[in-house]
Amino acid sequence: MLKNNDIICISSIDWDFIWQGHQEIMSVFAANGNRVLFIENTGVRSPGIRDISRLGKRFSNYFRGVKGIRRESENLYVYSPIVLPFPYSRIARWINKQILLSVIKRWMKAVRFSDPIIWTFLPTGTALDIIENINRKLLVYYCIDSFAASSSSAKKIKAYEKKLISSADLVFVTSQALHDYCSQFSSSVSMFPFGVNITSFEEVRNRDTVAPQGMEGINGPVIGYVGGIHKWIDQRLVREAALKHPEHTFVFVGPVQTDVSELSSLANVRFLGGKKHSELPYYVKYFSVCIIPYLMTEYTKNVYPTKLNEYLSMGKPVVSTALPEVIRFNNENGGIVSVGDGTDGFISSIEEALLPGASALTGRRMEAAALNSWNRRIEDMSGLINARMESKTSLNANRWREELVSFYKSARSRFIKIAAAIAVLYVAVFYTPLVWYVAEPLKVSDALGKSDAIVVFAGGVGESGRAGQGSMERLGYAVSLYHEGYAPYLVFSSGYTNVYREADVMKAVAVSLGVPSSRIILDEDASNTYENVESADEIARKMSWRRIMVVSSPYHMRRVVLTFSKSAPGLDVICAPVPQSSFYSHRMIEGLRQTNIRQIKAILHEYLSIVYYWAKGYI
Repeated sequence: MLKNNDIICISSIDWDFIWQGHQEIMSVFAANGNRVLFIENTGVRSPGIRDISRLGKRFSNYFRGVKGIRRESENLYVYSPIVLPFPYSRIARWINKQILLSVIKRWMKAVRFSDPIIWTFLPTGTALDIIENINRKLLVYYCIDSFAASSSSAKKIKAYEKKLISSADLVFVTSQALHDYCSQFSSSVSMFPFGVNITSFEEVRNRDTVAPQGMEGINGPVIGYVGGIHKWIDQRLVREAALKHPEHTFVFVGPVQTDVSELSSLANVRFLGGKKHSELPYYVKYFSVCIIPYLMTEYTKNVYPTKLNEYLSMGKPVVSTALPEVIRFNNENGGIVSVGDGTDGFISSIEEALLPGASALTGRRMEAAALNSWNRRIEDMSGLINARMESKTSLNANRWREELVSFYKSARSRFIKIAAAIAVLYVAVFYTPLVWYVAEPLKVSDALGKSDAIVVFAGGVGESGRAGQGSMERLGYAVSLYHEGYAPYLVFSSGYTNVYREADVMKAVAVSLGVPSSRIILDEDASNTYENVESADEIARKMSWRRIMVVSSPYHMRRVVLTFSKSAPGLDVICAPVPQSSFYSHRMIEGLRQTNIRQIKAILHEYLSIVYYWAKGYI
């Protein structure tokens, strides 16, 4: 038996659902010294109205624990995750992946849970996300159903299941049909039909008991069924049998999961609802005949009914429809199950099972069930798991040299690729026109024309980072435009100070270049482009100007235009960037265009500033 391992079980049912192999196997492992994290069903289809109670139970269980994880018993923890119920949506799957892995990994770290065996009943994309992102010792897939055939919405599961089967170290299946299917993708497939907890059924069988709740006052034979009352039950078949034998009472013990109006209207049919697994032997004990009335479908041909061995462990006669797995079981165990072919055959089999001679098979039935006990199943599974872990450990020990060489080859290859990518990127950025193509949308230049004033946005240290460099270029260009007669006034806008106020310095230089002091207006408060624009608009309104010419650096003009459009829409603005900016000059060296890091930073700064101005509502 498997011992002292950490196990993550990705279940296809919830812990509080009908007790099945999922809970049985993990309970046995936990009792044997293994620590188990049981992750409840994350879904193979989107939920419907019938799932509301189950969803309510999931929320309740989530808040019972810490982030959905609770301690159910010694060594056994149950995780009830709350995830988006869209199993085939890429966005929902990505979000669910973040939710699940965040909780699981933090829990693993908190309890020092490492290198687990991952055992999954669920072959979904979400299950694969968990499996692929947790370091594991071994991967086991227990294929118990044909999920793709269970509903139309679950057909998308096939691609995920094939991938899971191919990557699993061991694949266990419950039926021959599933064995044939899984063997197409894996050579490590073993058949383990669901078993029975013999001990719990034997204890009830061998002692006196009273009729359990719901079974009181029944006269005549009891035809019984335990398990979920789902869409795979042939209700018409049961109805015909109940109508033909009104003296028989048909008892269904289990949660109702589908519309049963076809049967519930009959006086001799009882639905007793879901019961604890520990209570089931008490009900089976009072059955005269046990039935497995399943429809014959693509889904049920893969089904091995768990209830079969539970019925037989109590020595009860069993009547079933012609399920392939029941027929296979019969062939291996001397025909101890009555298989009814069609409605008449099913009813006849019930009648024969009630004859006095049917009790002669009681011992053989119990012997067959004993061969299918969960203890035996889990022992055999554990043997395969231990053998595969030993094999992997031995293989890894012998392959250390190859793996180490492979690691360094791979690392060297990655280094070369990264270095080559960096070199290509470096050349593209610093020695091609790429940066200037990217920067081109920032430039705005209009045809020069008569204006009421020439406004210079000085910019302080500007794009160069050096006081005066950009402002003197802009000043010189503005003065030349003034002397050419484009406008009668100059406005110098700058709130920057470096020993002296920049606006004052610009005025002094302009005067020295022949501009009359009376034709110069100063804005000494603006500290950024937005304030430059606001001040320019205010001065224009006071002076009754309708058109101004704005001088700034070439790659600053796009932000200037956007800001004027938002803050001063009534003012006609002519963009007149400096024709030749020494800061932005770039030249050819040996056929390649050279760009420096400061120019790249300045251009990036302009784009980020536009985004910032947009966020602030300036543009």
